[in-house]
Amino acid sequence: MAYPDTLPMASDNAPIYNWKRTARGMLALAAVYCAVVYLIPKPEAVKPEGWRLTGIFIATIAGCILQPIPGGALVLLAVTLASIFGGLTVEQALAGYADKAVWLVMAAFFISRALVNTGLARRIALFFVRMFGKSSLGVSYALSLSDLVLAGVIPSNGARSGGVILPIVRSIAELYGSKPGATAGLLGSFLMTAVYQSICVTSAMFYTGQASNPLAARIAATFGYQVTWASWIQAAIVPGIVSMLVVPWVVMKLNPPSVLHTPEAPVFAARELREMGPLKHGERVLGVVFILVCGFWVTSSWTKIDVTVTALVGGITLILTGVLSWEDVKGERAGWDIFVWYGGLLRLGTALNEAGVTKALAEGVGHIFGGYGWMGLFAIALIIYFYAHYAFASITTHLIAMFPAFLAVLLAKGGPPGLMVYAFACFANLSAGLTNYGTTPSPMFFAQEYVSLKKWWQVGLVVSVVNIIIWSVVGFSWWRFLKIW
Repeated sequence: MAYPDTLPMASDNAPIYNWKRTARGMLALAAVYCAVVYLIPKPEAVKPEGWRLTGIFIATIAGCILQPIPGGALVLLAVTLASIFGGLTVEQALAGYADKAVWLVMAAFFISRALVNTGLARRIALFFVRMFGKSSLGVSYALSLSDLVLAGVIPSNGARSGGVILPIVRSIAELYGSKPGATAGLLGSFLMTAVYQSICVTSAMFYTGQASNPLAARIAATFGYQVTWASWIQAAIVPGIVSMLVVPWVVMKLNPPSVLHTPEAPVFAARELREMGPLKHGERVLGVVFILVCGFWVTSSWTKIDVTVTALVGGITLILTGVLSWEDVKGERAGWDIFVWYGGLLRLGTALNEAGVTKALAEGVGHIFGGYGWMGLFAIALIIYFYAHYAFASITTHLIAMFPAFLAVLLAKGGPPGLMVYAFACFANLSAGLTNYGTTPSPMFFAQEYVSLKKWWQVGLVVSVVNIIIWSVVGFSWWRFLKIW
């Protein structure tokens, strides 16, 4: 979940508390709550406490955009208020923190920390650069392929791309004298835009590609449609590969580098790999755990071993073997932050469904668009859903705000559940390529100052059209072949 707004820092590197900003923001959220609860007519089928819960939820989503306080604190406040005004007991309000989807993400974060700490993730990226990095386009493919491999187990696109991929992008650009400013166009500008756009694709390709994907699967389950790690990659692999092949080429046409051949890049990667030396004990252990975890995830439908159990066993194994220390686990700040807001939002969304709010919304929208069949409504909804991401700085916030409602509406109109679930879940990730704040890695890449804001948005808009065409034509056809719909 991306929170681009930052507060001024004190001398001890702690944010300075801006009470005026917080007060204004909280008053705005209170106004949102009051508008929902007291101004919008309550559906007859929804009880008063369910409608108050709706107000809390919508105000929380608005807060994730406005950020008067950090997102985790905001969601924790919402969970607390839900137990006071939303008709939930405190046990029910806190139940999201016991959900297995939340612990799957946490365990995957611990494994990802080991991948970064041991250097194995960087070694994988350098290996692909050495193999395929003889041209600028090849470098972008190599780094995108690296992110693809890491996305199989690292549920944070920020952790894998910002912590592993981005430093290599910058290093290769600087090999050719391409730095922010006058020389950005030599190579760096192209690599920053091409690799970032590919990251949005890899985020859509795996159940663990982005933190919101397990959440989408969990929401889909409340509508009676089951999504697994294996079924997700089966659905996304074909349109994802097509996008990964086409998108960097399209970006090269939109933002062409002056340097087309990069023979020094494989040399750089080989030198870095030599300096890293042979695989260390921790990397070997982690490599085995990595392969086994992914293997059990792929075969979970046959082995009947829950993917969360597999992830937890993998994390515990790394602790027992000393590859990961307990201090590493405690220090995984991004993971624990996600734990707080992820579990809270998951529970609030489930509670809304239990209160009949999503059903009432679906019936209301279905009545308004009664003249449309599910196909026409689906086409309209998908475009609105995709480009609504201009208003979001987080894939998760986007998905939480719109995925359940759109899914409920389309299912009520008779839309095939599989098509609806995968389309909206994957498109949420792809839409993050639109802006320089669309998801956690985007401000990281944009902050390198290789790409102008105008160019970033131009590339994002054109690539969005390309991805929509690929996933609507290739993806929907592939899903038809798989009998997903």
